[in-house]
Amino acid sequence: MGYSSSYVAIKLIMANEEQTEEIEVLKSIFEEDESFKLVNECCIQYKFGEDKSRKSFLVEFSLPSEYPHIAPEISLDSFYNNHISPKIKENILTRLQEQANDLTGEAMIYTLVDWLKENGDDFMSAQADLAPASVFYDSTSAKEQHSCTPKPKVKKEHLTKAQKRKLANRVDVNGERPRGWNWIDPIKHLSQTGSMAQ
Repeated sequence: MGYSSSYVAIKLIMANEEQTEEIEVLKSIFEEDESFKLVNECCIQYKFGEDKSRKSFLVEFSLPSEYPHIAPEISLDSFYNNHISPKIKENILTRLQEQANDLTGEAMIYTLVDWLKENGDDFMSAQADLAPASVFYDSTSAKEQHSCTPKPKVKKEHLTKAQKRKLANRVDVNGERPRGWNWIDPIKHLSQTGSMAQ
């Protein structure tokens, strides 16, 4: 029993060394590539397609401690991907997982990214071009919004009961005045103006 636990520990140490080495290689390969993002030492994101295009998507690779001896966890759950239909997401994940399973035991993130670059357009060809552009998350505008001073709150005027009653008598439930509110009573009007024929 002691032999198998020490074997697992050695395998984990080797996996962690391989993982660290792969991360370093990926950082040097994708140094100038803005689509590549190292979230932390166990999480990598890569954006495929033109930025903010309706056919672009972001894939996240999470590396478990046993990686590369097991496949990475692959996710398309990023907010950036909200414009993609669930069917397309499922298709991408299934095909990526198949590729990852074929590559277990070796460094595979670069190979998976390269495979997706070649096949990404095929996956997204079914994606409707009618997705709203507002779906995309713009991190710069979010930062600007947080850095701005908060908008002053508009103080709501409080009415007394009498004012509310008077207002309710003037308008209906939709906030409109009743039909004929500005009509003139002809008899009352003529009595005030006097007789015109003299």
